[in-house]
Amino acid sequence: MTQDSERLPAYSLFAALLAAAGLPIYIHAPKFYVDEYGVSLAALGAVLFGLRLLDVVQDPLLGKLAEKLRDQRAIAVAAGCAVIALAMVGLFAIPPVLPPLVWFGLTLTLVFSAFSFLTINFYAQGVMKGTRMSGQGHFRLARWRESGALLGVCVAAVAPVALASIFAAPFAWFAIGFAVLAVIAALAMQSEWSTAGLAASTGFGVVLKDKLARRLLLIALVNAAPVAVSSTLFLFFVESKLDAPGFEGPLLLVFFLSAAAAAPFWGAMAERFGPKDVLIVAMILAICAFGLTLTLGPGDWVFFAIICVMSGATLGADLTLMPAIFANRMARISPSAAEGFGLWSFVSKLTLAFAAVTLLPMLERAGFQSGSAAQNSPETLALLAILYAAVPCGLKVISIALLAITDLSEV
Repeated sequence: MTQDSERLPAYSLFAALLAAAGLPIYIHAPKFYVDEYGVSLAALGAVLFGLRLLDVVQDPLLGKLAEKLRDQRAIAVAAGCAVIALAMVGLFAIPPVLPPLVWFGLTLTLVFSAFSFLTINFYAQGVMKGTRMSGQGHFRLARWRESGALLGVCVAAVAPVALASIFAAPFAWFAIGFAVLAVIAALAMQSEWSTAGLAASTGFGVVLKDKLARRLLLIALVNAAPVAVSSTLFLFFVESKLDAPGFEGPLLLVFFLSAAAAAPFWGAMAERFGPKDVLIVAMILAICAFGLTLTLGPGDWVFFAIICVMSGATLGADLTLMPAIFANRMARISPSAAEGFGLWSFVSKLTLAFAAVTLLPMLERAGFQSGSAAQNSPETLALLAILYAAVPCGLKVISIALLAITDLSEV
């Protein structure tokens, strides 16, 4: 075992930290502020969209900042971990000291800004790490990194539900636990932030002028949209369409555990058969599995759990192979990679903005009420099902078409 591979568990732990601050926050935060403070879905959607517009400018600039601070990367990352930990505590554990919607926007701005900065540094360091590893280092690193990320999503997705059976304020304890994890993950990665011998920055121009890099960013944008849509609506779908309140946590756990379990398999298959063919197969399977969601109604949570297993397993391919493919390309054209992953972070999160600004207001205009199926009309529940299942499947078809016409021989 090489020294590089011995350090890979630290990458898994840090990936878990970042994952816990990403998708689960989109799942939990809007519903938490609806239920606790009565903030409207449309208002929350507008704030989330505004935060993503901030990313239009912010993420590429954070990529520039990460490159400028690369010789002090350990200190910069430690500061980022401190910011994201404190902001998470403010979001969930401290009663709003400003109007709830303003507090929601302020604390999430800090969470997502720190998240972006840490993610850019982490994946840029991964390009350097994977290049130095023997064999297909980027795919081996991706297996460790994305498996850790998926486990982090699993824990963060179900932790508030599990903590509710123990504590009166589960989200506050969730935030405190996240802060502790931030300290541990930062310490575990402390020795990994060296950039000695790294080539000088090539800037955004090299990335944006590269035809293959542009195509990969476009595929990442379209391919992330289905997950953004389904994640934004997951809790509402289970609670209202399936009429299964209380099952949200276990079903999320099933979904993300399936993704985590499958991630090493997809990585190994990509090393053997090539990432493009393996990724297309996984995308087709995802459509076949998730399309079945349209047939479900109240009480069908067992069938939905089976769908969660199948669709979660295919998600493992997306989350493992797409970043590894992009990292391989960055290693060839932009070894410093900070600006490249600044763009990658931007396109990945832009899909969540699309979901927030379009889907939540549409549901509110249709008269949707967060609660049981009885609180909503059949037409409203049908719209929820279409938005939750049909829209992601359509986006996935576009992703397959884009990937099919992309030549990955130079990756």
